[in-house]
Amino acid sequence: MAAARITLNCSIQNSLWLLNPLCSFNSRTTLLKNRVFFPQSLVLSSSSSSSKRATFCSCSSNNGGSNNGLQSGEIGEPFVLTTPLYYVNAPPHMGSAYTTIAADAIARFQRLLGKKVIFITGTDEHGEKIATAAAANGSSPSEHCDVIAQSYKTLWKDLDIAYDKFIRTTDPKHETIVKEFYSRVLANGDIYQADYEGLYCVNCEEYKDEKELLENNCCPVHLKPCVPRKEDNYFFALSKHQKRLEETLSENPHFVQPSFRLNEVQSWIKNGLKDFSISRASVEWGIPVPNDIKQTIYVWFDALLGYISALSDKEGHNLQSAVSSGWPVSLHLIGKDILRFHAVYWPAMLMSAGLSLPKVVFGHGFLTKDGMKMGKSLGNTIEPKELVSKFGPDAIRYFFLREVEFGNDGDYSEDRFINVVNAHLANTIGNLLNRTLGLLKKNCESTLVADAIVAAEGNTFKETVEKLVEKARIQYENLALSSACEAVLEVGNAGNSYMDERAPWSLFKQGGAASEAAAKDLVIILEAVRIIAVALSPVTPNLSRRIYAQLGYSEDEFKNVTWKETKWGGLKAGQVMAQPKPVFARIEQTGTEVENLAVKETLKKKEKVQQVQGVAQV
Repeated sequence: MAAARITLNCSIQNSLWLLNPLCSFNSRTTLLKNRVFFPQSLVLSSSSSSSKRATFCSCSSNNGGSNNGLQSGEIGEPFVLTTPLYYVNAPPHMGSAYTTIAADAIARFQRLLGKKVIFITGTDEHGEKIATAAAANGSSPSEHCDVIAQSYKTLWKDLDIAYDKFIRTTDPKHETIVKEFYSRVLANGDIYQADYEGLYCVNCEEYKDEKELLENNCCPVHLKPCVPRKEDNYFFALSKHQKRLEETLSENPHFVQPSFRLNEVQSWIKNGLKDFSISRASVEWGIPVPNDIKQTIYVWFDALLGYISALSDKEGHNLQSAVSSGWPVSLHLIGKDILRFHAVYWPAMLMSAGLSLPKVVFGHGFLTKDGMKMGKSLGNTIEPKELVSKFGPDAIRYFFLREVEFGNDGDYSEDRFINVVNAHLANTIGNLLNRTLGLLKKNCESTLVADAIVAAEGNTFKETVEKLVEKARIQYENLALSSACEAVLEVGNAGNSYMDERAPWSLFKQGGAASEAAAKDLVIILEAVRIIAVALSPVTPNLSRRIYAQLGYSEDEFKNVTWKETKWGGLKAGQVMAQPKPVFARIEQTGTEVENLAVKETLKKKEKVQQVQGVAQV
C-alpha cells in the first residue's frame, strides 16, 4: 500500500511575479585548483537536459566571506566547511557538539596549512516543532529561538569552537535568499502544486513511506507514531533530476563520504526518486511561499539555503552575491540521519537553480549511550555543558575525536573517558614535558644548550618524529581524525621511550661528555613535545597553547604558528624554558574502579564501533 498519494491540483505554476532573476550562467569552464581528497565542484545548468554532463563551476569567486584575511601562504579559493544548522527545539546535546568539534578541528588544520577558511555553523529555526516547543515553554517562537540560538553560541565558546559564520534561518538576509532561490526553481519549472496525503513524523518534519516505519507506524528514528495528514502543497520535482544525480555520483565517487555512505545514497536513487512537498499549509512559523502567502516553505527547503545565506555579510544581499563570496563549500559535515537531505535533495535543488554542488558531503556516525542514538527527542542525551564544566574542553575534544573513528558510530563511557584522557594527555604528553623541564631546570638552569637541529645530528629519533608528523598530516587531510591523533600520540610514546633509554638523569651524574650528551637529549625531547603541540593544536588548542608557553614562547608566537612549525628545528640554543608546571592535570576517579583499568585502556587497541544497521534513514 502506498504511504502517500499526490494528486495534481492545477497546472504547473507560472506565477513569477516575485521572480528576481540571477545573473546569467555561461558555459565557460573555470578550472579550480585541486585539493587532496576533495573533488572538484560541479554545476549543472538549469537549462541543460538530463543527458548533458556537468561542467566545472564558472560562477564562484575567491573573494570575501570570511573574517580571516588572506595570510601569507594561502592558495586559491577559500576552504569552506559547514556543520548542519542545528534545530532549536531544545538546547544542544553532545551529538551536536561532536559534529562541531570535528568541524573545528578540520578548520584549524586547514588554517595551519595557510588556507583561507570559512567555517559555517548556525541554527535552523523554523517549523512545527519549534512552534510547539515554544508554546510548551510559554514563549513565542521568536523568543524561544533567541534563547536556544544563544545556548549554542555559548557552548561553542566553551568548547573553543572558532567558527567564522553563525547563520540563523530567522535572519532577514536568509529569508531574502530563500525566496529568491525558490522563485528561481519555480521559474525553471521544477515546482508544482498538488494534494498530498500520507503519514507524517512531526519530529523529522517529513512524510514517511510505510515500508520505513516500525510497528504502529512508529518512526524508526524517534520511535513515535507518525500521524496521517492531507494537505494541498507545493512540490519539488526531484524525480526530474534522477539521471543527473546518478551521473554526478558515478563520475564523482568522492562526493559522498565515507564510501559506504555513497552506497546508501546510490541505493536510494536507484530505487527511484519521488517528488517531495516543499511547503506546509498547516505551519505558520516559517518563511511564506513567494507565490502563496497562505503557505510556508518546508523547513528543509528553507534550512539548506543557510549554507549559502551565511556567506552574505550584509542584509539585502541577493543570492548571486552570497554565492560569489565562497560557494561552493569544500565540505558539508553532517550526521548520517540527514544524509538523504544533503546528498539527494540538496544537490537536486542546486541543479535546478543552476548552482554548483558542494565538493564533499561527509556523513559521520552517531554517538551512542546505552547502545542507542543520542537525541533530544529520545531523552538520552549527554549534557555537554556538564562535561565541559567537569573535564574542560581539551579533554572532551580529544576523547571524542581520538576514540571515535570518524564516520562510524561511537559509544561514550565516563570510565573510558577518564582512563584515555589521563593516559594520553596527562601521562604520555604532559608528564613527558614536565619531567624533561624538571631535569633542564636542575641541570641546565632551564636553558637549552644547543639548537634542536644540532642536538639531533645523526640521531634516528628525529627521523621517527618526522615520519609520524607526515603521517598525521595525511590523516588530517583525509578526515581520519582518530588516526591523526594516534600518529601525534606516537610521537609522545617515542619521546618517553627515548627518555627511558637514554636516562639523562644518570648521564648528568657522570659529568663531562655524558652530561653534555644528556643536555642535548633534553633539547631533542623538548623539540618533539613542541612538534606535538603544533600537530595536536587542531584537536586540543588550549593544551597546545600551554605547552608552547612552557617552552618559552609568547601567546602571539603560538597564534601565528602554521603547519610548517612541525618541521624539526624550532628550538634554539639559549632559549629559556618556563618553570615546570603540569600542563594537564590528571582527572581523579570518583568511583570504585580498579586502578589497572587505566593501564588496560592504554594497551588495548582502539575498537571500531560496529555500524548501526537496519536503521531507516529520513
